[in-house]
Order: sequence, then C-alpha cells, then structure tokens
Amino acid sequence: MARPEKIRLGEILLQQKLLSQEQLQLALAEQQRTGRKLGRIFVENGFATEDAISGALARQLNIPYINLKQYQIKPNTVRLLPEIQARRFRAIAMDEQDDGLLIGMADPTDLFAYDEITRLLKRDITLAVVNESELLQTIDRLYRRTTQITGLARELEQELGDTAIDFGTMATGAGLEDAPVVKLLQSLFDDATQVGASDIHIEPQEKRLHIRFRIDGVLHLQTEADIKIAPSLALRLKLMADLDISEKRLPQDGRFAIKVKQQQVDVRISTMPTQHGESVVMRLLNQSGGILNLDAIGMPKEMLKRFRAIVQRPNGLVLVTGPTGSGKTTTLYGALSELNTRERKLITVEDPVEYRLPGINQVQVNDKIELSFSRVLRSALRQDPDVVLVGEMRDQETAQIGMRAAMTGHLVLSTLHTNDAISTPIRLLDMGVPGYMVASSLQAVVAQRLVRLICESCSQDYALQVNEIEWLKSELKETVNMHQYAHGRGCSHCNGTGFRGRVGVYEMLEITREVADAANGDDSAKFMKVASAQLAGETLRRHAVALVLEKRTTVSEAMRISTQLED
Repeated sequence: MARPEKIRLGEILLQQKLLSQEQLQLALAEQQRTGRKLGRIFVENGFATEDAISGALARQLNIPYINLKQYQIKPNTVRLLPEIQARRFRAIAMDEQDDGLLIGMADPTDLFAYDEITRLLKRDITLAVVNESELLQTIDRLYRRTTQITGLARELEQELGDTAIDFGTMATGAGLEDAPVVKLLQSLFDDATQVGASDIHIEPQEKRLHIRFRIDGVLHLQTEADIKIAPSLALRLKLMADLDISEKRLPQDGRFAIKVKQQQVDVRISTMPTQHGESVVMRLLNQSGGILNLDAIGMPKEMLKRFRAIVQRPNGLVLVTGPTGSGKTTTLYGALSELNTRERKLITVEDPVEYRLPGINQVQVNDKIELSFSRVLRSALRQDPDVVLVGEMRDQETAQIGMRAAMTGHLVLSTLHTNDAISTPIRLLDMGVPGYMVASSLQAVVAQRLVRLICESCSQDYALQVNEIEWLKSELKETVNMHQYAHGRGCSHCNGTGFRGRVGVYEMLEITREVADAANGDDSAKFMKVASAQLAGETLRRHAVALVLEKRTTVSEAMRISTQLED
C-alpha cells in the first residue's frame, strides 16, 4: 500500500459538511492553547462524533473504516505489534491479507507512526481507520499477560529450586521490586484488571497451583504453575495485607490497596488452610470507577421510578435480597449516592466496607473486638442519622433494632439472603421479628439476580432446544415461536464465552396496607396470595424473559435464574 498523505482533519470535515467554520476556529484556538489533538477536541466539545470523524478519514483516504466491536480479531495477529508500540501509535494488527498485514489506526495520516510500524514489522501493511476509544479498549483486552505470568511463575520456581528457603528473608530483603514473586503478582493484578475480573483465586492442588479469575460471575483458569511457588505467593500477599505470616492453620481476612494503570484498586483478601496449602481469594474493588447510579443497574423504568420514590421517604425499612454475588451492594450504594446530600447524615454498618463513599460515615464490623452489627447499629442511632445502611440483617437482634429505627423516623436500607421478594417478610417472621414490626416498618423488598449479557461482537440468531421451548411456554404460552432468539458464538472480545458484561433482573414487592395486614396475620397462605397479587406478575423470571426477547441474554441464562429461585 502507498504511504498515506498528510492531510488536515479540519478541512476534510468542513468539505464533508460535518463541521462548521466557526466550530473549526474554536477547536483550532483550543488546540493552540492546550496542545491537544484536534480530533479529541471535536469529540469532547460535541462538534463531531468519533464515528463521523473516522468515516470522513476513510472516505478521504479511500481506505476502509472498521468497527472493532464487530470485527473478529485474531489474538496471535495482534501480538505481531508489541503493546508499547500499539499504544504509542494508536494502532492494532488485525489480519493477515494477500496484500500485507491489515493495521487499524486511529489516525492513518500520522506518517511517522506509519513509517515506524513498517520498519518494525518489516513487511507490507494496509491501513484501515478505527475509533480511538474502541481501539484502546481492544488493546486493553487483547494484550493479556498470560504468557508473561507463566514465564514469571517458572522464573520464581527456578529461584526457589529444591532447597529450603526462608521466605521471610526473601520477602523482606533488598531489591524487592525485582523479585519474581512481586513481578508475578503485579502481572496477575494487571491482567485481572484488564479483563474485568472481580476475583482472583490462588488454589494449591496436590501437584499444581491453579490461578483462576472470576469474570462475569464465572471462573476461568488463568494459569497453572508448580505447587512449590504457592507458599511464597501466600506469604507475600499476607505481608501486603498486614496479616500474621506465621499463622497458617487458621483463616485470615484483610485488605490492601494497589495501583494498576493509574487506577486505585482495593483488594479484599481471604486466606484459608486447605489440604495442600493456603488457598487465597482476592476480591478486586476498583475505587476509580465511581459508584454505579441507579439508572445504570438495569431496573425496569416503572419499577425504578417506584423504587426511587420509596427510598426518598423519610423513614421505613427497604430490603434488597438475593444470593451472594447478585449485585445487592451495587443497588444499595446506588441508592445511597442519590440520598447523599448536605442536608442528610448517612451512616453505614458493613462487613466489610466495600467501597469508600465521600460524605458518608462508614463503619466496619469487627467481631474480634465484639464490634457486631447490633452493637454498631445501636451506637449509630445515637449519632442522629437520617439514613442508615446495615450491610446484612444476620440475626433477630440486628433485624429488630433496624426495624425500631425505621419506626422512629430513620430510613434504613439493608440486605437479606432470600430467594425472592415474597418470601422475605416470612423469613423475618421466622427470625423471630414480631409481625407488627414487619407490617409497620417494612416499605419494600427488592429481589435481584445478575444475568450475563450476550457479547455484541458475536451475537447471532439461535434455534431453541426442546427443553428451552417448554420452559419459555410457562411465560409466553403459545407465542414462543413468534419471537427470535440469540446467543454468542464466542470471539476474541468475550474470551470465547459468548457473554460480555452482566445486568440485573429485578422484582419489587411494595408493602401496601393489604400486604402489611396479611403479614401481621398468622395465615401465610393468605399472605402469599395477597403478595403475589401485588407483584402482578412482574417477577424475576418475567424480567429475565424480557431480556431474552430483547436478544440481550440467552434462554439458558434465564433458566439458570429460574433454577436459583426454585432452589
């Protein structure tokens, strides 16, 4: 392919009527003042979209414009161009073609970048235009640290050798930042953050060490290594979390903060003695991402409107229920962020504190010093709060204190482990909470689950299996065959899983006068009937089926949610 010519982006957009002369002059003045790229100024000021700019460049240079979200990139091809150069030149190797290697560039008019890439690859290249934001996301996703992690694990294994080593000396010695164990952990955290993992599991088996990432709620094996490196990894992590390095017989919990690519990540660590060594699980909490607001959690619009109205009430108890890892904390933090104004005092009682929220008084429970939920909650109510968040109602005492607070002018938000919204008031009664307290303080119960979303890059139509048709008939009756369904075939964007990202499915039981009266009575069958009528069919299952019909998730994912409910 011929070397591209240097052209002026502003003039191209003017010629193609995508920009006005006035907008160009404003952007040029800002560029002169700040030195930033012109294309970025156009996008940030709303003068032109990235798609429009990329399309205009492609037309002018007579080269293709490629949407990276839809393009199937081969990971092996990507690595022909080293990550440092890919980021520096805003370029990505996409495909091997007859006329050369296809390179996607955010700015194909950058002649220096073109010459350097050609020199580096020592072969003919053909160009395509790609969006810069999509390009950076693709680079983050595809330049995995898998090979590097395996290599560092081997390096650590060789350093340890077969002789007995004082790990304490090794972990606290000079030149620590160059130690293979530190490099290995740094690469693990980099890779986990890059692929959006929520947890890292380090699990010693009989002969091998397994390191797995949890991505979108599902565990994936990242690498295997020799079992002899397990103690040094566990020890280094314990030092980072300020845990007792001599104690290997008892579980320990802690936390520490790390910086990964200029992002602050809080790491919650849990160690547990197993048959073959200490298992370590780390939960990654990205503090720089900000708290998700309620509009982004996936709650249906009408339900969200009602939920917002309920959490704005001055008093009462609102419960969010579901199993571990169903997004309850995200929903409650979303509500807290909207309630967090200068006029309100907010106190949270959590175990542990997951995200640090500015302007909110957060307390972490500590059973070792008898700082229990109930004890902190009693003290919190003497601090004159308007809103109290209780991480979990684990026992009768905590539940009763929370409900009394809700009856005496406080808004109380909390979680409970129940399968659905209707069973929650019954669960409270089973815990020994009097019926009158449930009836007078409980305002609403939100039950939720997380379903995986079909990867947009590899979504395709899907023919239902017989068992899926039968399951859908319970919601859709005879209209099952009138709809189209989708699934992901698996691609580089979703690591071959067919899923990318998750969204919540919800049901909400409002405690109206009728529901409260039924809860206060002794007839549980009557309560179930009244509560079901209040839900009006807007159940978790129905919300999941709605996502299936929108081709956002698969029937198998909706069925998985249903199985959890039946359990």
